[in-house]
Amino acid sequence: MVREAFKLLGLDKENIDTKHWNPFKNFVKPGDVVFIKPNMIAEKHELRNNEWDYVITHGSVIRPIIDYLYLAMDGKGNIIIGDSPQTDSNFKKIVELMGLEEIRSVYKNYKDFKIFLINLQNEFWIEKDGIITDYIKLSGDPLGNVLFDLGELSFFYELDQYNLKYYGASYDIEETNRAHSGGRHEYLVARSPLVADFFISIPKLKTHKKVGITLNLKGLVGISTNKNLLPHYTFGAPETGGDQFQKLDKVNKLENEITLFLKNKLKSKNPLFVFLARKGKKFAYKFFGDNKKFIRSGNWYGNDTAWRMCLDLAQILFYGNVDGSFRKNYSERKKFFSIVDGIVGMEGNGPVSGDRKECGVIIAGFDPVAVDAVGAKIMGFDPLKIKIISKAFDNHGLKITNLRYDEIECVSNSFNFNKKLLEFRYENSLKFKPHFGWMGYIEDKANLMR
Repeated sequence: MVREAFKLLGLDKENIDTKHWNPFKNFVKPGDVVFIKPNMIAEKHELRNNEWDYVITHGSVIRPIIDYLYLAMDGKGNIIIGDSPQTDSNFKKIVELMGLEEIRSVYKNYKDFKIFLINLQNEFWIEKDGIITDYIKLSGDPLGNVLFDLGELSFFYELDQYNLKYYGASYDIEETNRAHSGGRHEYLVARSPLVADFFISIPKLKTHKKVGITLNLKGLVGISTNKNLLPHYTFGAPETGGDQFQKLDKVNKLENEITLFLKNKLKSKNPLFVFLARKGKKFAYKFFGDNKKFIRSGNWYGNDTAWRMCLDLAQILFYGNVDGSFRKNYSERKKFFSIVDGIVGMEGNGPVSGDRKECGVIIAGFDPVAVDAVGAKIMGFDPLKIKIISKAFDNHGLKITNLRYDEIECVSNSFNFNKKLLEFRYENSLKFKPHFGWMGYIEDKANLMR
């Protein structure tokens, strides 16, 4: 399927089906550095410990890409496979499940060619009963990290006047808000993806609780090495400028007060408060509502925060220099390629708690926004209802895409998708079930009546 996708894209068209076929030859040359970023979020489903193949990218999709890269590079240069998984995930176990060590050993033993596997995590968080109890420092990217301040280029810049309060990934709320206030919008990013000559994204076809779907654009969270600098939601509800809840009633206000108090105490790692939080969390869910049924933490279609963070990271990847400055011209944008592993996907409560979805799909292309839009349509969703996609088409900051939505055209071995994106019909889609916080909003309703 990967090979067929390359053919449909017309890569090295004149040599297709001959021994001289070299699909990446116009994009990679000997001596180049190629960074491959799969979805390596976690080693297991959040609720089903022995299930993983619809949670992370499968090694069988990665292997042929490496084969064709090696061919184009003539065995000279570096291929790096890396990601920054969820902070409580076991990178070594993820690598084992994906078969990456086997791929690496084949090239080392038979081709004398090294493939590097890099865990970009700076920290590993130990969680017990849903509470972070300790932080373990990791070596992270061997090349180090780069701090970027997007300033006015940030998708958050237009919100600075409202003095909103963001929540990142850990209990240190002040750290998140120091990075995103007063016109400053800072992110810490691994250096290896920035110095690479070619960046290849291999996401999984999945739904996502905070941004609707997680493909290329959401997957760029994996190049960030301080997750707490990533705003995930804004405290409050729409009537107060927030998106944490759909509405702010007395119960939600009480939950917020208790949560803020506890997070501030947990930041100090006080053993007593850690113990109380661990023991009290399940009782809190009984009173305030379980995460699997109750909308909180920005897990709904009204989240106006997470998409901004992801598109900020896209600007950094495509235009960021290793000294923290930015290139300004679209022609200087980093070379990018995407191939989506949609053999088996995840629907419902993604990205780690959803349900298995047999799909049998590979989607490939050179524009992350276009690929994500096609992925959304094939899933049965309206891309223009998904801000992480629709806002990427805006001419804001540094261009993430040079395309218009109505220009996207697909080639496919299926008649149903061998046409303009606007002509896709809902009845031919995979009819994914969205996360419950997005249900009734994200579905491709305009096509339901056709």
